[in-house]
Amino acid sequence: MDLPTVKTKSFCAAGAALMIALAAASLFVGKYPLSIEGLLKGDPMQLRVFWTLRASRTIVGIAGGFALGVAGFVYQTVFRNPLASPDVIGVSSGASAGAAAGILFLSGAAAVTASAFAGALAAVGLALALSSLDRAGKNSTIVLAGIAVHSLAQTALMCLKLTADPERELASIEYWIMGSLNGISGYSIGGNIALCILCLILLFLLHRQIILLSAEEGEARMLGVHVGRLRLAVLLIATLTVSCIVSLSGLISFVGLLAPHGARLLTKRNSAGTMLLGGLLGSILLTGADILARSAASTELPVSIFTSLLGAPFLIFLIIRGRQRT
Repeated sequence: MDLPTVKTKSFCAAGAALMIALAAASLFVGKYPLSIEGLLKGDPMQLRVFWTLRASRTIVGIAGGFALGVAGFVYQTVFRNPLASPDVIGVSSGASAGAAAGILFLSGAAAVTASAFAGALAAVGLALALSSLDRAGKNSTIVLAGIAVHSLAQTALMCLKLTADPERELASIEYWIMGSLNGISGYSIGGNIALCILCLILLFLLHRQIILLSAEEGEARMLGVHVGRLRLAVLLIATLTVSCIVSLSGLISFVGLLAPHGARLLTKRNSAGTMLLGGLLGSILLTGADILARSAASTELPVSIFTSLLGAPFLIFLIIRGRQRT
């Protein structure tokens, strides 16, 4: 048996075990104390908190981190760029503008989630439509289109902020942009999580084609791959996956960058096993950061504070490592 395959399986098994342990811890960490004894006795308040708040929050932490890790792997592979992330084609900025519009003009958490989802899809649709004007379908064209859409979305976000009430609406917009799993309930996650799982299944079914997209375009075409169509389809599915999570949690920094990088550093490969490990590491990062966000201070902190504390040093490490190689 191939040793790298054995090593990848071992890392995946260890990652799954750690993810399950963190998920179990996440169910019992928070301001309202829960106990196994109280849940087994059927305490009404504990059961309500457990099923309505803790379970749904843990599900979003696990599924969201996994989705961001897998999507990050897809972006980095397709663009052949180690710094690629969902921001590349405007999903994060589009979701921010959509959420801000929802906070200003609609009411209710579900409406804000739907607005963020629509904003993310609109931004990506515009970026892909602009990139399709270049018949060559180069990666650089998609990146440039994404930068243009990101700038437009940021401009729209700034205009919305200017019209927001500073004491109430502006604070809500800023808190959403910082990212948090606080406020997620079982009533609002069903459709998003189901669509996210469907997209993840599609990405794993397409894993061979995704790996082929990391080769030079000429080589991929010789292998019978329709590069342009496949790239657009894969990017659209990956972006839809991220949109499902970002519309619930707000912007989560660095998970989509850190998780696939960490997986590649551990396995030294670019394979389906590495893609799976990237998802597991994403779940570990987001769930662990969420546990810290609700336990590190007397008030709950944005989860992106803790993912950024990990992400910034890691980026510095990558820069230093890249310079040493050259």
